[in-house]
Amino acid sequence: QVQLVESGGGLVQAGASLRLSCAASGRTASSNAVGWFRQAPGKEREFVAGISWSGRITNYADSVKGRFTISRVNARNTVFLQINSLEPEDTAVYYCASVWDRSGSGTYTQSLQYQYWGQGTRVTVSS
Repeated sequence: QVQLVESGGGLVQAGASLRLSCAASGRTASSNAVGWFRQAPGKEREFVAGISWSGRITNYADSVKGRFTISRVNARNTVFLQINSLEPEDTAVYYCASVWDRSGSGTYTQSLQYQYWGQGTRVTVSS
């Protein structure tokens, strides 16, 4: 089992930046890919960014490219999501998720592909 805990959300003004963290515990020695998703009020959960175990491969939703950066520090069992130039449309609960990935180079964009989920951290952007 892997436990994920997100942190770093909050209430900010448009144009600000935030760095979200996803800390893993439990069976963290296994190779895993991690993704960030978000769910805005009244909307379905959507993929935001993903990163391979190695950290060398990342992918992003088109809507966040250029503003969001995903990274990881495996020695700290932590994945980060840097969000710049926040917009009111970024208001959502942000979740991280992980899945065992034998290759170490996979990334995944579908929520059903992930095994473990955190409880989420709320980001609210005021205009």
